[in-house]
Amino acid sequence: MKFYIATDHAGIDLKNFTVELLRTKGHEVIDLGPFSKERVDYPDYAVKVCENVLADPAAQGILICGSGIGMSMAANRFHGIRAALCHDAYTATVARGHNDANVLCFGERIVGQGVAESILDAWIAGKFEGGRHCGRVDKIEAIKG
Repeated sequence: MKFYIATDHAGIDLKNFTVELLRTKGHEVIDLGPFSKERVDYPDYAVKVCENVLADPAAQGILICGSGIGMSMAANRFHGIRAALCHDAYTATVARGHNDANVLCFGERIVGQGVAESILDAWIAGKFEGGRHCGRVDKIEAIKG
């Protein structure tokens, strides 16, 4: 699986852990930064990941910040992005299976490395179930706001 990943200054350590973990598991990871703990604005990095996921629909996105909330809010401004803020393996499984989520968000101040690994494993194993969920995802995509 191919992932585009980015963070803000509050998620650098968990981003670096996630990049290495995914590469160790054989996945392609494109790290879009930042590469230091100097203060940055999370929307700038959400844009980078979302634009790449929209241009490369077979790929998935990962966005990390302190809580994951800001990243998920910024990402969901993009038509075609279904970003899910996940705090555990169950929310990751449901996000993929029921919502066909294509961007995973979590927070370094919320989840530790062990929980992040379980979230990533569930995300990778998850597949969109289709069926009754298709109409709901279609309705999400039809929202113009």
